[in-house]
Amino acid sequence: MNRPLLFHKRCGMSPRSFAMVIALTLLLQGWACQTAQRPSSAPTSDASGLLFKRVTLLVSNLERSLGIYRDILGFTLNAPVSESSPDSYSYPVFRIPKEGKIRFVSLDTKTQERTLALTEVTGIPLPKPSQPLMSAAVIRVPDLANTIQKIKALGLETTEPKIARSADGKFAFIEQAFVDYDGHLIVLYQLLP
Repeated sequence: MNRPLLFHKRCGMSPRSFAMVIALTLLLQGWACQTAQRPSSAPTSDASGLLFKRVTLLVSNLERSLGIYRDILGFTLNAPVSESSPDSYSYPVFRIPKEGKIRFVSLDTKTQERTLALTEVTGIPLPKPSQPLMSAAVIRVPDLANTIQKIKALGLETTEPKIARSADGKFAFIEQAFVDYDGHLIVLYQLLP
């Protein structure tokens, strides 16, 4: 007689109950491993390590930009929109003249808090982007075709889609980019089966 059968008899369990316990144990072990491997957005006690916190985009109209980043891409507001004080660090960092008025909101994903921020600047014109575009935010989406269709409906410029493989060749993805209302290049991608 094999050992598992002896074990379930010693415990007074039916073979079916024993099989369910084993299956549940394996399932929970797999979940625990996945959870342990998932990166945390919470600060760790080791503040010496490198952490990429967020990208901040200057925009001319916060509500219009939220129509892209919240309503289409699926980011959620971390906190209500706030008005910046006249001594905000954003003025010297972004070199915003004092006549500019600033509102700010940070946005979350399901896996990271405050991963994107939108800073609205009004009262001064924002510069037009130059060519070539100097930076890009790269964002994974679950349904690229549907997302791009919604972006195109806003009248925004998009590129043609491209299928590619990761540098290590382990997975394939489709990518497509757009330029938002304020000239920010956003590259979207979806993993392929």
